[in-house]
Amino acid sequence: MTPEKAKIDRWYHFFYPFVAFFFGLCHPVKVVGAEHIPEGAALVCPNHTGLSDPFYVVLAFKRKCPLRVMAKNEVLQIPLIGRLLALVGVFGVERGRSDIGAIKRAMKFLRDGSKLLIFPEGTRVEEGENVEAKTGAAMLAVRTGSPLVPVYVPARKRWFRPNVVRIGEPLTPQIEGKKATAEEYHAIAQELMERVRILKEQA
Repeated sequence: MTPEKAKIDRWYHFFYPFVAFFFGLCHPVKVVGAEHIPEGAALVCPNHTGLSDPFYVVLAFKRKCPLRVMAKNEVLQIPLIGRLLALVGVFGVERGRSDIGAIKRAMKFLRDGSKLLIFPEGTRVEEGENVEAKTGAAMLAVRTGSPLVPVYVPARKRWFRPNVVRIGEPLTPQIEGKKATAEEYHAIAQELMERVRILKEQA
């Protein structure tokens, strides 16, 4: 374990009980499919319909599985909140362009054995809206050899009643040659979102 990983994990474990307490009171989380969580590095890939989605996923993976989170840069620029998020492993990405710095940081986390939460759709999407998944998660999975874990978070979050987060079986991308093509990345992204859709239908 690297010193950076150990430091982030300490802060993550420190703040986790506070988040768990609030959500346990107001928006309790019920997990289905926890047995599908793999050991070691993985890309955790949920649908994204609301600002609170990362908290539901974090709680579904429990305290023993700290998640690093890729978020839009604007979130990290919020005074104080951005600093606290950075302490627990949230890092920013510049949307709309190839952010090499964010990609390198994501790969470093994965190669350190961490789990990375990344929204494949790249932005919040209304329930029922059809948005093509970005290929960033697929690219990171291929380059690091990490599995993709589909997750479904309900769009409607209920107060004082269980909100079911479903975790699907990991997807390990397979490519033909030594380097994936754009078409292969696209196919992997599509398969991932199809698995998220199937989890939604099971709700």
